[in-house]
Amino acid sequence: MKFRFLLWMLGLLMARASRNNPAFQQQLAGKDLAFQLQTADGKIARHFIVHEQRVKSRAGTFAAPAFVIAFKDADYGFATLQARNKQLAFMQGIQDKNIVVTGNAGLVMWFQGLTKYLKPRKKK
Repeated sequence: MKFRFLLWMLGLLMARASRNNPAFQQQLAGKDLAFQLQTADGKIARHFIVHEQRVKSRAGTFAAPAFVIAFKDADYGFATLQARNKQLAFMQGIQDKNIVVTGNAGLVMWFQGLTKYLKPRKKK
């Protein structure tokens, strides 16, 4: 349940950033694709659609995503996406075969770069 909520929240944060954050919008420029995050068994999946510098997210799988990141299970996916050092956790997961990436690996790196724009801003 926590993983499903985290994916939903990720979609909400990306949709908001695509409307309000010029730096995030710049990262979306020229991109027209869909990607998804899911568990290995596919029981929990959410896809994200990038179109015209906006991000929309929907539950379930997408017919032909540009890339898919599949975590071995929901608990592992939640822990990886919440890790303090996400890149290290992600690379370790791929190395240990707990995370399987299919599709365009370059776009996976682009997606990881997007996440730095989703951190809450500190109040002054």
